[in-house]
Amino acid sequence: MQGLVFLYFVTATIGTGLLTYLIRHYALAKNLLDIPNQRSSHTVPTPRGGGVAFVVVFLLLLPFLFMAGFISLAFLIAFLGAGIAVGIVGFLDDKWCVATKWRLLVHFFAALWILYWMHGFPPLNIMGISIPAVLTTMLAFFYLVWLLNLYNFMDGINGIASVEAITVCFSGAIFYSISGYAFASCILLILMATVIGFVFWNFPVARIFMGDAGSGFLGIMIGGLSIQAAWASTPLFFAWLIVLGVFIVDATWTLINRLLQKQKVYEAHRSHAYQHAVDYFGKHTTVTLAVLCINIFWLLPIALLVVLHYLSGLLGLMIAYIPLCLLAYFFKAGSVQYN
Repeated sequence: MQGLVFLYFVTATIGTGLLTYLIRHYALAKNLLDIPNQRSSHTVPTPRGGGVAFVVVFLLLLPFLFMAGFISLAFLIAFLGAGIAVGIVGFLDDKWCVATKWRLLVHFFAALWILYWMHGFPPLNIMGISIPAVLTTMLAFFYLVWLLNLYNFMDGINGIASVEAITVCFSGAIFYSISGYAFASCILLILMATVIGFVFWNFPVARIFMGDAGSGFLGIMIGGLSIQAAWASTPLFFAWLIVLGVFIVDATWTLINRLLQKQKVYEAHRSHAYQHAVDYFGKHTTVTLAVLCINIFWLLPIALLVVLHYLSGLLGLMIAYIPLCLLAYFFKAGSVQYN
């Protein structure tokens, strides 16, 4: 098993790296560039759409993972269907700009598709309160759509979306391993490997952006994997929410603040905490590495305490999120300008 996982890992990393190289040259030849504007965090025209590389490689490897017995048929159908749908609409949006209503329609389909094949979301018992499956499944639908979109919103500086995916998948693999689900950790390692192959081209200096195809794909894949974790155990699901804290808190705080300020939330903006942090520190690299450190040295240990039953899921979530909320407040997430 370990040798096969290593082979898939290497194949995913090298395959994504080479495909990203080809996509970059194609984008340069066809002038498919992301031109800086007043809402951009970059200053140099940069090729976009590089995320297609890890979308293609990961989806191509899924059938092999199924044949090797690492994933079920239902998992294969769920993630192939959702991944292809989100990847295609993201690619079309990168190239021609798809209307918001059509993108959301595809996002709704992807969320429903995953929930259907994964038999919805399990019932939860939180602080003695039993939440039935019908209600948790409804909440999971909105959670998936929001996670898909917030991942897109948070993909605004060099390497941040890639580092988030790598650290979340790495953390998830640890959770599964210590919880006795070694096979389940394989899929996380393969997804992580594909992003490692891409991040070489995206950090510390971005030679290509992943685009909506890549960010939306990572959002729906990570969301689906967190629901798989919920079926394994409730603490595992809370652990996922904890390690996703940087993205969830920043995007959610920003959205709420913009709503309170009666801004047009559907319009592009540059008011996330991480974007204001770039203005404060003056470098993309500093902020991306800060996210890496928060994920590894703050969120991962708390999540491990939840998985090992030293903390309840809800308490662990509160401990993890309070400092992140303070950071969002300090960096004025959702404000039009940073002062």
